Order: sequence, then structure tokens, then C-alpha cells
Amino acid sequence: MSNKYKFRDQQKLYFVTFAVVGWIDLFIRNEYKEIMLESWRHCQAKKGLEIYGWCIMTSHIHMIVGTHGENLEDIMRDMKKHTSIALKNAIKKHPAESRKEWIIFLMEKAGKKNSQNIDFQLWQQDNHPIELYDGRILHQKLDYLHDNPVVAGFVEKPEDYLYSSARSYYDLSGLIDVILSDPLMP
Repeated sequence: MSNKYKFRDQQKLYFVTFAVVGWIDLFIRNEYKEIMLESWRHCQAKKGLEIYGWCIMTSHIHMIVGTHGENLEDIMRDMKKHTSIALKNAIKKHPAESRKEWIIFLMEKAGKKNSQNIDFQLWQQDNHPIELYDGRILHQKLDYLHDNPVVAGFVEKPEDYLYSSARSYYDLSGLIDVILSDPLMP
């Protein structure tokens, strides 16, 4: 991994993106999205993960995160490891998953190419963390992740997309507890 993208300061917030290998449209099923949400809830309760923004797209996830507990790189590593196993099992067991063999084949193929894996790989290797050093950058990234479903044509307004923190920022019920960022945050 490049030296450029690291979680350097645990006191800062970071914009992270992680994608499914081959940009597979995995998150078209709510059951798969729920695995991510449950993992984040666990990380919030047990590892000190702070979530300021998030959006689950079909092939990738954007988040704005911080920590008051474990190091972010450890939280992200453990979360990706847990969800990759849970998602692989869910794919194999899903009775209506018509793409099951194809998805598993691509995950196994990616795993064989990467010496850090045993037999499969669901997530691309890097989180590409970007330190959010001021409020302007924070809100630029927050707008970007909330606008993703609008740009993709899923919804007309960010707050209409259920699998995003935009709902919380519009005083609507969200699926994950988020820390609302202060617009004046330095």
C-alpha cells in the first residue's frame, strides 16, 4: 500500500472508500447491506468507531469515520475481514442469488492473485483514507457521498436514499447512529 494513504492521526476524521473486487454490484440485496450495518453497529459499540457519514452503493461504500477507541486501521481491517466472510456465506446461502457461482468465482480468482489471502477476496485491498483536515473538506466529502445515489439515478434527493447518512442530516430516521458534523467545524 502506498505511503500516501494511511491513517496517520487517530484524532482526525477520515474519508474512506472500499470497493468490492472487480466492482461487482454486490449490494443490490438488502440482506447484504444489513450485514454491513450490523458490523458497523458492532464496531461503534465495541471498538470505538465514530461514523459521521456513510453511503452504501451497489459496488462500493463511502464513509467518514473517526475513533475514540481502537486505531482506525485496526477497526477497518477487522470490519472488512468479518464482513467478507459473512457476505461470502450469505451469498452462498441466498436462495434467490442467481449470480452466486459467478460472484464466488470472481472472489476466489481475486484471492488467488493476492498472497495476503487464503482462498478468496471480497474487498479490494485499500481503504484509500483521506484525512479531513478542515470543515470545508469534511463537508465537501459529506456532500459527495450523499450525492452518490442521486448521481447514480437511484433517487432524486439524497435524503430519499435509505442506505445513507443523508437521512440523519435531514432530521429523518436513519439506519445507523451518526455523529452529525458541525458546519463550523475547523
